[in-house]
Amino acid sequence: MAQAVLERSARTRPRPAIEFTKLLIDNKWVDAADKRTFETLDPSTGEVIASVAEAGAADVDRAVKAARRALETGPWSTMDAAERGLLMYRLADLVAKHAEDLAALESLNCGKTITDSRGDLEGVVNTLRYYAGWADKVEGKTVPVRGSFLSYTLRQPVGVIGQIIPWNFPLLMLAWKWGPALACGNTIVMKPAEQTPLTALRVAALAVEAGFPAGVINILNGYGETAGAALVAHPDVDKIAFTGHVDTAKIIQRQAAETLKRTTFELGGKSPNVIFADANLDDAVAGAFHAIYFHGGQCCTAGSRLFVEAKIHDEFVERLAHKARARAIGDPLDDATQQGPQVSLEQLDKILHYVDLGKSQGARLVAGGLRVGDRGYYVAPTIFDGVKDEMAIATDEIFGPVVSVLPFGSIDEVVTRANATNYGLAAAVWTKDIDKAHLFAKHVKAGTVWVNCYHVVDATTPFGGFKMSGQGRENGEAALEHYTETKTVTVKLG
Repeated sequence: MAQAVLERSARTRPRPAIEFTKLLIDNKWVDAADKRTFETLDPSTGEVIASVAEAGAADVDRAVKAARRALETGPWSTMDAAERGLLMYRLADLVAKHAEDLAALESLNCGKTITDSRGDLEGVVNTLRYYAGWADKVEGKTVPVRGSFLSYTLRQPVGVIGQIIPWNFPLLMLAWKWGPALACGNTIVMKPAEQTPLTALRVAALAVEAGFPAGVINILNGYGETAGAALVAHPDVDKIAFTGHVDTAKIIQRQAAETLKRTTFELGGKSPNVIFADANLDDAVAGAFHAIYFHGGQCCTAGSRLFVEAKIHDEFVERLAHKARARAIGDPLDDATQQGPQVSLEQLDKILHYVDLGKSQGARLVAGGLRVGDRGYYVAPTIFDGVKDEMAIATDEIFGPVVSVLPFGSIDEVVTRANATNYGLAAAVWTKDIDKAHLFAKHVKAGTVWVNCYHVVDATTPFGGFKMSGQGRENGEAALEHYTETKTVTVKLG
């Protein structure tokens, strides 16, 4: 079994400048109240990039108060909806202008390849522009009622929104959260992941430059156990929007119950990717490869359960393994790199633990399964065959470049097995048979179903999960429902 090699080319671009490391509260860059800081690392080397301010409960309180003032008494509270949209367009233009620098900073901090970071920046700009267009189109209705009354509805902001985003797509998740919240007139207190705070701070600076009033957007670097918990518990926060691990969502939901906060969750998955024998084999192999190895498997929709029809199983696994062994692993800032590091040593250790579990439970390691290099947090693309549905590698979200291959015989069988999970975020099917495609799409329990494609996500299409993969939807018009309250007004006539 060939082993992956870490390509140690010289960086093709200079390390991006680190300009912003403090907290943004009320449009001011400030230290934490207790002056605490923490280090953020370059996952390709394990070296420190910068020390950033570490928010605590006092900082959360300052930020929430600033957001409340902006919501109720500042210029944001009286701004026309169209003017809000113009600010969002202006921010999108600034992000587009600085896209190359932001992409480099994203790759430096989270290990995403520069190619993928550039792709994410396109998504960020598209999302901000999409919701900028919605700002003056969030409308109420007139309602026919009995008697001499005029009844109509108003859709108004929920209020102060606490937003907690993950480390795998820092910029894109920021845009998914900011877009609908700002379009609907809410104010924001955001906590980026402690592993990846740098790009959120940079885009927040662009928001100040774009002209967003003080207090509308506040950024608190910090840890979930301290800053995150204080944000969830704060009585003046009206809603929490969280993307991350299901176990953290359970903690948030319990804490939010004390103040009956609204919550939306976009959580993990163990997505089934189903390959029928009649599929275009070249496309299906490439699609399955992309499904699991995109961003080193650090994607909530990763196609980590690969169901392959028995009659093509052997050829499919062989072709997939050939591609995995040829994967170019290296510096994420090098244009030639196809896979960068995992985000942290903790994630690397978790992935290798599951590799050991897979082997000990009887699965056959076909490719990868090892750390690459001795510096940075690299894991080779890994394939397990001979996997049983009940094995840990087939049931648990690994969040790394590890795929479990599971043969199947019929559509009824594969639908049943695909649904035998607590998750339901995404699924895919590869076939030339339109009947099988639609049957699978109808019966699989997943918020997104791809047919002969994978990881196709757009600002216009709702995104979210069934079962323990989340509550609510992001993107599209559906997200606006979670950022507005509907008020009924009834007027007596005559």
